[in-house]
Amino acid sequence: MTERNQTRISQGKVLKSENHMTGLTQSKLTFKNQISYGDGENVFRFEDLDSLGWGSLSHDVGRVTDKYATELSNIVEDLRESEEEDDNSVDRLNYASGVMKAAWKVPGHGHQVGGSLCKTFREMGGLDLLIGNFSSRKVDLRIASARLLEQSLTPENCNYVVEKGFDCLDKVVKVASDMCEVEESRVGTGLFRHLFRHSESTCSDVLRLQGLERVMAECRRMDVETLRNCAGALVNLSLYGGAENQEAMIKRKVHLWLFPLAFHHDDSIKYYACLAIAVLVANKEIEAQIIKSNTLQLVEPFLTSHNPEEFAISNLSHGQGQSSQWLEKLVPVLSSQREEARSLAAFHFCMEAGIKKRQNMTQVFKQINAIEPLKRVASSPNALASKLAAQALRLIGEEVPHKLSQQVPLWSIEDVREWVIQKGFQEYSESFMASRVDGDLLLQLTEDMLSSDIKMENGILRKRFMRDLWHLKRMADYSSCDTTNLNDYLSAIQSEFCAYTYTLLNNGVDKEALRKCVSDDMLAECGVLSSIHRGRILDALKEKSDLSSTSEENLDKPLDVFISYRRSNGSQLASLLKVHLALRGFSVFIDVERLEAGKFDNNLLQSITQAKHFVLVLTPDALDRCIGDSDCKDWIHREIVAALQSQCNIVPIMDQHFQWPECDKLPEDMQSVHTFNGIKWIHDYQDACVDKIERFLRGEQIPRDPVQTIVNSLTTPCGSNSGSVGTPKISQQYNRTVSAGSDGRIEEYDRREK
Repeated sequence: MTERNQTRISQGKVLKSENHMTGLTQSKLTFKNQISYGDGENVFRFEDLDSLGWGSLSHDVGRVTDKYATELSNIVEDLRESEEEDDNSVDRLNYASGVMKAAWKVPGHGHQVGGSLCKTFREMGGLDLLIGNFSSRKVDLRIASARLLEQSLTPENCNYVVEKGFDCLDKVVKVASDMCEVEESRVGTGLFRHLFRHSESTCSDVLRLQGLERVMAECRRMDVETLRNCAGALVNLSLYGGAENQEAMIKRKVHLWLFPLAFHHDDSIKYYACLAIAVLVANKEIEAQIIKSNTLQLVEPFLTSHNPEEFAISNLSHGQGQSSQWLEKLVPVLSSQREEARSLAAFHFCMEAGIKKRQNMTQVFKQINAIEPLKRVASSPNALASKLAAQALRLIGEEVPHKLSQQVPLWSIEDVREWVIQKGFQEYSESFMASRVDGDLLLQLTEDMLSSDIKMENGILRKRFMRDLWHLKRMADYSSCDTTNLNDYLSAIQSEFCAYTYTLLNNGVDKEALRKCVSDDMLAECGVLSSIHRGRILDALKEKSDLSSTSEENLDKPLDVFISYRRSNGSQLASLLKVHLALRGFSVFIDVERLEAGKFDNNLLQSITQAKHFVLVLTPDALDRCIGDSDCKDWIHREIVAALQSQCNIVPIMDQHFQWPECDKLPEDMQSVHTFNGIKWIHDYQDACVDKIERFLRGEQIPRDPVQTIVNSLTTPCGSNSGSVGTPKISQQYNRTVSAGSDGRIEEYDRREK
């Protein structure tokens, strides 16, 4: 390396400078901001970049930016002049990656500094060099180039890559797909995250190149940074991909794989997975599949347990805010018919309002036409979404509109008029005022009344109004008149049946009366006009009344699998099992709000009673709380007892580090769980494990085959605490073999006798 290069790179405050650029392809570069590659000890510290923050003067930000822009320009020049065999090329690329990553992490100015450096890098020809390196025979050069490209793909640079043509995009997608080791996969999924936020046509091209399949495969990993990129890639694809690509996502079962991401313990992974679901459910054509996946149920628990301002500063990935183009794509979700989607979109805009206010960029909300949708949400009866939208409006200095209470039966005539105007029926608002329609009358309104009294002659308009009124009835708060919790009872049968709460109460039918109601005519007389709905309500009432006395055989049970798990450390494995089993055709129940209310929900017992199979996820210490639990207060204890009493087929799934407690220390009513054969879960062999679980559930005879060598080692009698299963030996003949890395990626390949 020349003296000029040594001086230039030393401007980054290199520690251990006597060997800082020798053999870096085998070494580990660790920056103050957690940038690391390889396995060595050399350390870089960008003290000037690290010294910048929210309070930094523009002069200081510009000075530091100019310094590193010069360094990057010189590095590009050196790379252009160097030969492919030059070992220093990888060192320079890794150093440039460190500069970029440090720049993006500057609090308050990351977008400015990082964006400026990426522009300089593009204008100097750096992107062309990186893409050219993707054809190199040197693996480390391709990896280093991909790492730097991942840090450099601003929207403008991504546009530059895409405009170079499909062949160029193909190279990027191919190198991203080929990066399969743990640290490499972080880079590969990061590239997909950037590509999916370019345009609808680019999303389509990446899908054609099997990019979505690669992202979905990475969703099986345990690495947090990789999963963050996966969740980010999927939300970007949901926003930028358009309706056609959203449907392609559903065909590839993306909505199912979003469940374990939204169930993850990492808040960033959880949030962006929930956001992807919120965007997808706004598409009416795929709404039914999204709801069926149960992922939407994870949105509200997240929102009620997080504060937008605190969440914004919890992670730099969203603490700097999103671009105006990205936010513009999210605006339509504020108008979604789904409460969960509106609430999550309002949460994000509330978070962005705080960030943009600090950056003096609140004008962006007017530019993307977000103000009016936020005002509509702020004035709506949806308590959570309304609160978040109102908070966002206050932060950006906008007037907060009149707020409608969720207690619709208590609405005044002015409240009704405001709601009518919000729903787009302004020309009839005075008719509602003249008829003095308050909340009570609004909930009893019929289509005939609309026609004869409000003078709404257009039949289509009346249908629209009644549809909006139906949604209002579903989400209304009836606590002022519902003393027996009839609304909750109807919701447990089917959420949309909440719309019948007020009409039933007005006809003198509370929860106790409904339980005794066995007549179809009685329900029709009380306002349940749909015969299908009446049938479902009556069927549910019959099931509930028979619950205590039923002793159905397993074949008559409507649910295939109930998954029981310890929330503290078993949610990831439980959610992964849910997806694997659902993909294999099983109907699966997993409780997503577990213990949130601090009391045991008897509906869980009913779900266990209705399940053929009880999959018990045993992670480390999962049964410790059961020891000495003579009063059966522990959730896992109660679920196991319910499964035993219901004669479910119990299949314990044991984490490699789970140890069975001594049988006589467990309560007597659950000790028999020791007698069931269980399966040891090894993440590296998850497909083989799920194959074995499926055979257990289907009652199939296990065939002898090479994969069974592995599967047999995964099965152990419960209560046995034999050591962890080691890597199984595979025959050297022509056989199909399972291979897996430590991160859980599984591949199949053919091994021939040498």
